[in-house]
Amino acid sequence: MHTKKVIFLGSKPIGYDCLAHLISQQHVLGFQIGGIMTQERKEFGSGNNLKELAEQNQIPVFTDLSQLPDCDIIYSVQYHQILKQEHIAKAAQIAVNLHMAPLPEYRGSNQFSFAIIDGKAEFGTTIHRIDTRIDHGDLLFQKRFPIPRNCWVNELYQLTYNASLNLFKQTLGHIISGNYQPISQQVLVGKFGTSLHFRNEMEALKHISLEWDSEKIERHIRATSMPGFEPPYCTIGGEKVYFSTTWDKK
Repeated sequence: MHTKKVIFLGSKPIGYDCLAHLISQQHVLGFQIGGIMTQERKEFGSGNNLKELAEQNQIPVFTDLSQLPDCDIIYSVQYHQILKQEHIAKAAQIAVNLHMAPLPEYRGSNQFSFAIIDGKAEFGTTIHRIDTRIDHGDLLFQKRFPIPRNCWVNELYQLTYNASLNLFKQTLGHIISGNYQPISQQVLVGKFGTSLHFRNEMEALKHISLEWDSEKIERHIRATSMPGFEPPYCTIGGEKVYFSTTWDKK
């Protein structure tokens, strides 16, 4: 009987937790992890080193996409590079991505911030087929949930993190066995709309004008105040003045 080989591409805490679960399920679901690729992300702190986790479990670590071996499944979770067709073709069965946002609404980056700025009442997380366009491939599995009133970006991130890890765990067996029915994102665009955002848009989102109305200012502050990253700010006299959620009375 053929033992399926999975190549894992991932980073950040969610990538670490998904890899840990993947490792724990190899014998349960009857597959083998043939290697990983990752990128160190120091802004998330220690304890999420995918390279160390792989090495502890005798899993090969590749440093370049050109090293990808033939496999059955490529699974990407917060991987930083866009795969070309030559990379996708390495997976005989399927290449999939866990995208921490609902699709087709929010492709690309900064999805948590834009959902708050857009005043959305619902968010979600998606597992989809990888094609050569960003977060564009057919949907395989999705979980949607309501956004709490006056939600902050770190709160929405944590809600999505929990939903994403649960979706990964709940559907892993289906991905391995091929038990899924792909749905084209295009058939959902009319209902949900679509957008594509990039990392370099965050600077503009954080730059707040004091001429905006108070509701818009408050929404942008909630959408861009992520611990560990530069806070939102306004410009006074050519200098950045930051908005902070804490105040040191000393």
